[in-house]
Amino acid sequence: MPASANFSGGALLPELTHRTHILGLKLYVIVLFFLLILLTTLLIFFICITKRRTPLKHSSGTIPLVSKDIIQVKTHRITVHDINNPKSEEEKEKVVSANIGWGRWYSLKELEEATRGFQEGNVIGEGGYGIVYKGILHDGSVVAVKNLLNNNKGQAEKEFKGEVEAIGKVRHKHLVGLVGYCAEGAQRMLVYEYIDNGTLEQWLHGDVGSVSPLTWDIRMKVAVGIAKGLAYLHEGLEPKVVHRDVKSSNILLDKKWNAKVSDFGLAKLLGSEKSYVTTRVMGTFGYVSPEYASTGMLNEGSDVYSFGILLMELITGRSPIDYSRPPAEMNLVDWFKGMVASRCGDELVDPLIEIKPSPRSLKRALLVCLRCIDLDVIKRPKMGQIVHMLEADDFPFRSEHRTRETDHDSSRTTVSIKVPYPTGHVELSSWR
Repeated sequence: MPASANFSGGALLPELTHRTHILGLKLYVIVLFFLLILLTTLLIFFICITKRRTPLKHSSGTIPLVSKDIIQVKTHRITVHDINNPKSEEEKEKVVSANIGWGRWYSLKELEEATRGFQEGNVIGEGGYGIVYKGILHDGSVVAVKNLLNNNKGQAEKEFKGEVEAIGKVRHKHLVGLVGYCAEGAQRMLVYEYIDNGTLEQWLHGDVGSVSPLTWDIRMKVAVGIAKGLAYLHEGLEPKVVHRDVKSSNILLDKKWNAKVSDFGLAKLLGSEKSYVTTRVMGTFGYVSPEYASTGMLNEGSDVYSFGILLMELITGRSPIDYSRPPAEMNLVDWFKGMVASRCGDELVDPLIEIKPSPRSLKRALLVCLRCIDLDVIKRPKMGQIVHMLEADDFPFRSEHRTRETDHDSSRTTVSIKVPYPTGHVELSSWR
């Protein structure tokens, strides 16, 4: 018989029926047992792989437009109620650590130590919303701590909620960054990145000497930065964010004169193509748009108007309302329009600017101002368009509404552009 016959099924069968030393079990029982274990293991492995490949369900949302100025921060949907009502301090820390966008939660003790007990010498800002302190955390990082005042029926809670909803989820080069917050008992505090060069208001209206460090070029850089920040709020987010309090004291500057829009306590979230009607107008006198002040109708056009006032402030170095000036000059808008109507645009430039702007650059800035404060909100440009207007070298000369006439005494071409004015239209003329 061939040797291979020893391995036939008939020869193996007696071997499988032999009893083994393992509990006296027959060999085929042990083989079946191990096969069962192997099949069970393979089944469990297959189930695990299938679950891992199943896509996780999550709430969908519009992804903001991405640019080099923006850093997206992934967040979980956590409400202010979750923060205010944790089961324990550990639970609060866990909730916050899951929400990277809102930063981390700081204890009241941590912020007291950082600001040296909220010492008066650490105050860097103050207003109706509360007091802002400079603070140094345990790791040596410098922050700005806003202690929201709770004087009137939960206003601090509203501002707290408004700020974290408005800027808690994104980082933008021209929006001040939210580092974290504190919510202990009735205390509501917001912790921001520290911007080390003060506010635009301080540089425009403070005692800076006979020559302003804010040159014309720096002022235009600041204007473009503000416009980019507001453009992202209006056009890069859904729901869009209307700031409602655009003014020079809410613009922070770093050492390189980069502008950062701050203070989102009054910010309002609006759905696409929607307006908001309120019976309580919020904002700062002198910056509030006429239609919002009279009707309570709020949309991004309100911020555009405020930006126009802010640009006037940058050009002239004057406050929107200044009662120390002659009656005809107290209201910046009225005086500004009157000077343009009288063709005295050169006299609008802040006398503290040592090197005056070129006629082309000045007329571009003047025209942007006038378009932003148009009484017809529909005719005001969007913030994205304003960025283009301020950055484009050929603006305002590329216009559908321009007229040309050749000056026969020279090779210059006169370009006249009509801009709105309460008594009709004013023509701005320039040469190239």
